[in-house]
Amino acid sequence: MATTLSNNKRIAKNTVALYIRMLLGLVVSLYTSRVVLATLGVEDFGVYGVVGGVVGMFAFLNAAQKGATSRFITFELGRGEKGCLNDTFVSARIVHICIALLVVLLVETVGVWFLNNKLVIPEGRMYAAHWVLQLSILTTFLGIVQTPYGALIIAHEKMGIYAYVELLHVFLKLGIVYLLVIGDFDKLILYAILHAAVSIIILLIYRVYCIRHFPETRARFVWKKDILKSLLSFSGYNLFGNMGGIVNLQGTNFVVNIFYGVAYNAAVGIASTVSGAVEGFASNVMTAFRPQITKDYAREDYTSFESYLELAIKTILAVYCIVAIPAFIEIDKVLSIWLKEVPICSAVFCRFMLINIFFVTMRYIITIGIHATARVKVISLFTGALQMLNPFVIWLLFARGMDAKYTYMTIVFVNMILCGIDFYLLHQYVPQLNINKLVRSAILILFVCAMSLMVSSAAIHFLDQTVLRILLTVLVSAVCTLSLTWLLCLNSSQRQTIMGYVRKTFKKNK
Repeated sequence: MATTLSNNKRIAKNTVALYIRMLLGLVVSLYTSRVVLATLGVEDFGVYGVVGGVVGMFAFLNAAQKGATSRFITFELGRGEKGCLNDTFVSARIVHICIALLVVLLVETVGVWFLNNKLVIPEGRMYAAHWVLQLSILTTFLGIVQTPYGALIIAHEKMGIYAYVELLHVFLKLGIVYLLVIGDFDKLILYAILHAAVSIIILLIYRVYCIRHFPETRARFVWKKDILKSLLSFSGYNLFGNMGGIVNLQGTNFVVNIFYGVAYNAAVGIASTVSGAVEGFASNVMTAFRPQITKDYAREDYTSFESYLELAIKTILAVYCIVAIPAFIEIDKVLSIWLKEVPICSAVFCRFMLINIFFVTMRYIITIGIHATARVKVISLFTGALQMLNPFVIWLLFARGMDAKYTYMTIVFVNMILCGIDFYLLHQYVPQLNINKLVRSAILILFVCAMSLMVSSAAIHFLDQTVLRILLTVLVSAVCTLSLTWLLCLNSSQRQTIMGYVRKTFKKNK
């Protein structure tokens, strides 16, 4: 019981630290993006975004390996074998250096050709665009090489460092804005230099922290073929799943563009921004749970493994409901306040995306358990194939005259199917689990979400004042979701654990 309470306390602390990091970054980004846009102008701001996107096209190669690195380092830490942890870290570092060099090679060849021959750059700005490209390559290279160090921080559950570094990041971002405004130099080049400098400073801080606190970062060079093979095999299948997500996202945008034009693409962009903000709240809690779930599997502690998966489903989806329900109800008013001109169908697309995130988040939680087993072949093939198929299904629907809203109806349907597949695979890979218990938890949270949505909608039905209405929606949905989750979803042991942690926290603060 003491160990469980300690683990829960650590997860709670890590969640708070990750929220602080996210909220600080969000607030500052909203402010700085507006100032940067005003200072650079629309053309230069667009150049920075599109040229940076050239590097981003190839950076997805790192995403698959990042998941593999995090899983294997956390697994070895859970097993408690120091030698294997050292070898895994060194092997991960070798793989990421190779990926970074591959990305640099691709961007310096294909990317430069694409910039010179295909991108439409305003006259006289090609020189500055090349500066942006090269600085983006530098920061991307360092970021990829840095990935194993970030995985170590998460594996050791030292999330508090993110909050402290993000605080510094906030001041550095504000410094960029100040220097950009007063700087007497080409604004686009100056912005690219300052942005790269800040990224390098942050990366160096994380690396120094890891070297000082984690002995495995100072391990000698080793060449372990078995570990390298496992890392590459895991990431190879993961790569296919990630490619499916990219094809689904970009393919859907292209299909919408072909049938409905750029106005609907703008609505898709708005929906993606809103859903990304909501998803960020849930994913922060997920990051706090991931190391403990992986370590429990490594120790073959299936009781704790199941307990934390169940608790993750309940808490992460409850957090999602608290954020998503007010957004779902008040999206029209939020968009009218945020945007001067709201693109057509933005509210409809946003609501479908919010529904979709529920099932995506559910899948992410179950995938933590599957990734802990390192058996990702089947799930990656199913995920990649179904997501790649989705744009073609949307094409057929649009060709038959279906409305644009069917874009997200099909995406929701695909993720519902993938949820069922994920639960089935987890049961197959870890038969010690009571999978019905996890499914019941998911259904209960879905019921809580539906009830909270209905109660919140009814509570503000007669209010017309925009700001008061939005605030009341947030309050009612939070109270309703938390109350129903406490009464219907949490068992007596989980309630006692939470209350014990709360009492201990209050005693400490007295």
